[in-house]
Amino acid sequence: MPRELAKTLTYLAVHLTVGFTVVYAMTGSIALAGGIALIEPCCNAVAFFFHERAWQKWGGTGDSQPVGALTGMAEPS
Repeated sequence: MPRELAKTLTYLAVHLTVGFTVVYAMTGSIALAGGIALIEPCCNAVAFFFHERAWQKWGGTGDSQPVGALTGMAEPS
């Protein structure tokens, strides 16, 4: 498995776990926590798509650079 795919999948697992845990801690509902933990990343992906389109049109060069590349800070590996 390519490193980028493995990193993406582990980030997704962390994101879902954090989302589930926060909602469960706030509500005590497994169903609500599970639903939000699954729906929120999908909404985030759509928002990110439009953010990238807007960034290409109005805000930048169109390059998808990590924040560290823009600030001169190294990205953790």
